Amino acid sequence: MFKKRFNFIEMFFGVVFFAVVVLMGLGYVLQTQLGLDWRILPVIKTITLIQQKYNGDYNNDQIYTGAIRGMVKELDDPYSTYLDAKDYADLTTITEGYFGGVGLVLGKKDDKLVVVAPIEETPAYRAGIKSGDFIAGIDGKATAGMELTDAVKQIRGANGSAVELTVVSGKEAPKVVRIVREEIKLKSVYGEMKGNNIGYIRITSFSEDTAKDFQNKYNELAQEGMKGLILDLRDNPGGLLRSGVGVAKQLVPKGPIVSMKEKDGRTTTEYSNLTQLKYPLAILVNKGTASASEIVSGAVQDTKAGKLFGTTTYGKGCVQNIFNLTRETGVKLTIAEYYTPSGRSINGVGINPDVEVAATDEKGTNQLAAAQKYIEEEITKAGK
Repeated sequence: MFKKRFNFIEMFFGVVFFAVVVLMGLGYVLQTQLGLDWRILPVIKTITLIQQKYNGDYNNDQIYTGAIRGMVKELDDPYSTYLDAKDYADLTTITEGYFGGVGLVLGKKDDKLVVVAPIEETPAYRAGIKSGDFIAGIDGKATAGMELTDAVKQIRGANGSAVELTVVSGKEAPKVVRIVREEIKLKSVYGEMKGNNIGYIRITSFSEDTAKDFQNKYNELAQEGMKGLILDLRDNPGGLLRSGVGVAKQLVPKGPIVSMKEKDGRTTTEYSNLTQLKYPLAILVNKGTASASEIVSGAVQDTKAGKLFGTTTYGKGCVQNIFNLTRETGVKLTIAEYYTPSGRSINGVGINPDVEVAATDEKGTNQLAAAQKYIEEEITKAGK
């Protein structure tokens, strides 16, 4: 009897020891060979238990995507998100310069849905929605606690359909604005010659062709006899970092434009090779100037290639990258914080302009006038 009990105990501990060795070995393989944390095992086990034991209806795809969404949501980062097939396709079309909806670029501030900027000549822009407005409701549903991607999905829809947004502007009472959706085609660069041969270029966002379009407009104005330049980045929510860098390379002197510091401490710096600044430069900014727009603004300010006029910018000083999970889905993650040439981080604080000018009307004509006056003075100093 004792011998049998001993054999049983011996066998029991042998099995336990074997299981521990197997788990340790699996953990080792996961961590060293696959680069995974061994704590992924309970996640796998939970999914397996649901599939094998759960007495109810479920959708396998929803279980997997739900697990991914939950992990990304726990980062508590408004810029990191899971991209399902529709999100992934929408993001691609936006960076290429077109998408369907009302024309709002949204963000999260103090857990509220905030308008970073309305895109010019879109339904939201024509409806009078402005940078800094809060969207408190979508079709009667409160946005408190709503994920940014979910809010964007609800606002988008078929062309010709309508959406009702509850908008809060400053201390005003909430108002419901009905907007009819349409296809949003982004032309990101506009330009013209102002008086006294002052060139004016407006960039509304940074999409795939923005740097090239800016160069074309810049050269066109130069051929017309431009003597100074005003670059309008007000209500420009950003876009592709490489497009912002591409524009900055045409404006700031030889040296660093922006540095990006990743989690492991690795730093990547983008440089300008411009040997000569051709024209006096003024940049118009406001609270809707964000992301890639702030890269351009920060580089110009730090290198003293020009002066900033307007109000403090939005303060999005972090970089996102999209990683494919499948051919049709992915995850967008914040991978780095960026720094201006002087080493400033503007994340959460923004960039203060060199000359503070609060807009006195909807178009900020006094801000443009202040920039024009500065350029005229610089042209006179240079004797052009």
